[in-house]
Formats: sequence, C-alpha cells, structure tokens
Amino acid sequence: MSVLNRIAHFQNRRDEVPNQALARDLAARKDKAGIREVAEHLWDKDIDVANDCIKVLYEAGYIDPNLVAPYTGEFIKLLKSKHNRLVWGGMLALGVVAELCPDEIFEHLDEVKKAMETGSVITRDNGVKVLADMASSKPDYNKTIFPYLLNHLATCRPKDVPQHSEKILPAVNKTNKAGFIKVLEKRVEDLSGSGLARVKKVIKQAQSIT
Repeated sequence: MSVLNRIAHFQNRRDEVPNQALARDLAARKDKAGIREVAEHLWDKDIDVANDCIKVLYEAGYIDPNLVAPYTGEFIKLLKSKHNRLVWGGMLALGVVAELCPDEIFEHLDEVKKAMETGSVITRDNGVKVLADMASSKPDYNKTIFPYLLNHLATCRPKDVPQHSEKILPAVNKTNKAGFIKVLEKRVEDLSGSGLARVKKVIKQAQSIT
C-alpha cells in the first residue's frame, strides 16, 4: 500500500496530524522506501500534496535526520520554489540535515542567503540555523559564513535577536567570539524583559568559550 495515501490531502484533512503521524511511523520503522515515495512527490502538480510531503519529510527528519539526508539536494531546489510554503519547508528540512550534509549545502550558500533575504520569517529563522550549523562544521566555512551571520545579527529586528543569537552560538569559537559579543552588547540596547535575559545568557556563554 502506498504511504502517500496517508498524507493529510488524501485523508481529506486540513490539519497536520496525518502528516505528523506518518512521519513518526516512517521514522520509527526506518522506512527508506516510504521516505523515498514521499520525496518523489515534492514536485507533485498538486501543491497540497507537495506541501504535505515536505511536512512529512522534515518531521521525520526531526526524529532521524539520516533518513532524509539523501534528499538534501531536493530541499535546496525548493528554496527557488514559487510557493512560499515549499520554500520555508525546504529551509526547515535543510536545518534538519545541515549538521550531516554541510558540504553539499555549502555549495549552494548563495541560494540559502538569497532565500533568507527574500523569504518569510520562518525561512529566515531556519536559514540562520542552517548557516550556523555549516559554520560550525569547518574552519573554512566559518570564515566565510560567520561575518554574514554577524551582519545579520547586527541588523535584524530586535525581537529576532534572542532566537538568532542562540542559533548562531554553536558557530562561535575563540577567534570570533569577540565580534559576536560586541554585536550583542550593542543589540541589548534594543531589548528588555525575557529577550534581554536570553541575550545576556548567550553573551555569558560566549565569554566562557576558550
């Protein structure tokens, strides 16, 4: 029986519960054939089917990133989709596999940046994670990506600073931490309440990096 029949669209559902249930089942059984079938419909002519499929893939990836890592190239292609849901779904999926596949994604660094700069808030938020994961994987990648992340952190909306600084933290090391801390100390002027507390915590964590 086709696993595709279990996605929300074919269950006549408008919620995500069927997709999440299918993702959990595929991950639990390490069903590579089922994952492949879902991935083959990322470009289905019915956009609702494609939307359900990317949801299944990144939800399965949360549980077992190795299952969906072979489709990293497809996730990258989704960043150029004309459908916003597929763009941010693709970026979410890349966030799931970035630690496993930094080399493949790095080859498309400009595409990731462009999607971040032109996409939705969800695309941007997850793009920060993708870039940070790549930057933390290799010194050369860090040298290329970290300045971009710092500039983003210096110019993004104040409400985004806490979350984005937390996502960037894994890419901070002893050679770049001074610049990271300097940017955050400037941004705290824009913050208050829980956001301010979160950024102060990130600064403290960065200061302790040796």
